[in-house]
Amino acid sequence: MQINLAHILERATDGTPVNVAVFDARSNSGSQTDNSRLLAQLAMKARGAGLRVDQAALAFTESGRIKFFGTKTLVDHLARSGLPNWTHTINA
Repeated sequence: MQINLAHILERATDGTPVNVAVFDARSNSGSQTDNSRLLAQLAMKARGAGLRVDQAALAFTESGRIKFFGTKTLVDHLARSGLPNWTHTINA
């Protein structure tokens, strides 16, 4: 299965560059434990494909709204800025 991925360079509040990966995915159960496991697996796959990942999140639609799951600071940023454009796909 191919999963969309946005790999972008963001700036932390102190100006430090942060490599971010946002995956178009959600675990089948939607539980926090399963989403955490899926996020870790996808981040590992992205790193294995040569992408640097400092922070990562899942993005998915739930009840007609886009939801984010992952690193708190990244989730907060995505909630304010919205879903980034997909830049890559990876096989899961």
